[in-house]
Amino acid sequence: MNPGTRHLLPRAPAISWWMLLLTTIAILMTSVDHQILPAVLPQVSEQYGLDAQQAGLINSVYFAGLVGGGLIFGYVSDRIGTGYRRSWTWNVAMLFAVIGGALTFGLAGSFLAFLLLRIPMGISRGGSEPVNVAIVAEWWPKEHRGFAVGVHHTGFPLGQFLAGALIAVVLGSAHWSAAFLVIPMLGIPIIIGQAFLGRKKHQATLYRKIEEMDKTPPLEELSIQNRAGFWGPVKEALQHANVRWAVVLCFLFLWGEAGVVTFLTTQLMGMGMEVSDAILVSGASGLTGWIGQVVWGTLSDRLGRKFSIAFLIIGWVTSLIAMIFIHDLVTAWIILLFWGLFRNAPFPVVYALLVDSVPRAAGTALGIMIGVALGVSGIFASAVSGVVITQLGFTWHYVILALICLIGFIPLARITETVRTARRDLPDAPATT
Repeated sequence: MNPGTRHLLPRAPAISWWMLLLTTIAILMTSVDHQILPAVLPQVSEQYGLDAQQAGLINSVYFAGLVGGGLIFGYVSDRIGTGYRRSWTWNVAMLFAVIGGALTFGLAGSFLAFLLLRIPMGISRGGSEPVNVAIVAEWWPKEHRGFAVGVHHTGFPLGQFLAGALIAVVLGSAHWSAAFLVIPMLGIPIIIGQAFLGRKKHQATLYRKIEEMDKTPPLEELSIQNRAGFWGPVKEALQHANVRWAVVLCFLFLWGEAGVVTFLTTQLMGMGMEVSDAILVSGASGLTGWIGQVVWGTLSDRLGRKFSIAFLIIGWVTSLIAMIFIHDLVTAWIILLFWGLFRNAPFPVVYALLVDSVPRAAGTALGIMIGVALGVSGIFASAVSGVVITQLGFTWHYVILALICLIGFIPLARITETVRTARRDLPDAPATT
């Protein structure tokens, strides 16, 4: 069990805060990468003559690479080692995005090259995030894991808004392919920073200071290499019921997110908005997204992971239904800012739950979560949403997405709480079912 905390304000050594800053910027880069294609999709579709269903399939190629990246890099990070050794795996995953972004800019004139380059971009997206989450969880006191992962995930909403602003500027002065150069510009400094900070001597200093503060180190040892055979990390992760049900839960959330973001700019432009206005407001959820992540990540350390997730499901369903009533720029800003309070908030809470549940196989568990839940939802959600929008329109599109998120209460009921909450002491969660 995670000991949890009765304090809302976290206390941690300076090294923890520096690692939190670095990993947050890395997640911001990941978020920008994820937002580029939906933002420039109208221009891509125009250049290559694509309809909504064909455009959805382009995104599916990206998510296919994401599935492989999440599974492979999450697993490899456990085999190579937890703690400071994860930095080695993470830097390789980040290089895929840096190289892919540069080549996409250089080869965007060819549709085949553009399509194939979605694969390494997806591999990096799927591979870097689970290792990144595991790193921040392993460099913070156990009592404040939810807070750390929540703050770290503020990179997503900030990146969502930043991507919209950056791409709006790029499209006003350059070809849409120039937007992909943002990735290497952000990625190279981050890789250098992680190579310096994520070292054994820094982690040893960190653990000593955590114990001096009367807190719990995140791991019993600085680094653990999972040597339980080739399938050892996978078996250890999947034997825990929390991992299996959390994958289902996040799959539903991510289906809803992919369904919204892939066609949001297209929907807004269909209402007569200028392209720059549509792209900018499509990232509005990033302005408020950090609030939900920090608040519910922190509260989950005190009130429990399950309570936080239940509240967020309700917020998601309400937001999706509200999107039916977007009809101009003003209502778009209001509704999308409201969605931002819930959009990214479930994921850091679920990720903290996974690290609580299987600390020795955290990379594999997070890789399965991100690779399967995010990857598979992206493969199908974009294509299915394209068909629904084409055949039934946006109203039914949002009704169906809201129902998908509402189903999340079923897997949530099967998940075992991992935090000793301030309200009561809970018995130790079973490792398997």
